[in-house]
Amino acid sequence: MKFRFKAILAAVLFSAVPLALAQDAATDVKKGAEDTGAATKKVATKTGHETKVVAKDTAKGTEKVADKTGHETKVAAKDTAKGTEKVADKTGHETKVAAKDTAKGTETAAKKTGSGVKKGTEATGHEMKKAGEKTEDAVK
Repeated sequence: MKFRFKAILAAVLFSAVPLALAQDAATDVKKGAEDTGAATKKVATKTGHETKVVAKDTAKGTEKVADKTGHETKVAAKDTAKGTEKVADKTGHETKVAAKDTAKGTETAAKKTGSGVKKGTEATGHEMKKAGEKTEDAVK
C-alpha cells in the first residue's frame, strides 16, 4: 500500500504542477494587462493635456497674428488714402495750371490770327486799290 500511496501522491503532485503553473501564468497575464491599462491611461491623460496646451498656444498665436494683420491693413489703408488725396490735390493743381496755360496760348493764337487777318485784309484792300487805279489808268 505504501507503493500505491506513493504513486497516487506522485500523480497528484504531477497533475498539480501544471495547474499551479497555469495559475501563475494567468496571474502574470492579468498583472501585465493591468500594467498596460494603467500605462495607457497615463499616456492618454498626458497626451490630452499636451494637446490642450498646444491648442491654447496656437489660438493665442493666431489671435496675435490676426490682430497684427488687422492693424497693418488699417495702416496701409490710411497711407493709401493719404497718398490718393495728395495725388488728387496735385492733379487738381496741375490741371488748373494747364488750363491757364491753354487759355494764354489760345488768347495769344487768337491775337495773332486776328492780326494776321487784319494785315491780310489791309494787304488785300491795298492790292484792290492798286488794281482799281490801274484799271482807271487803263480806261483813260
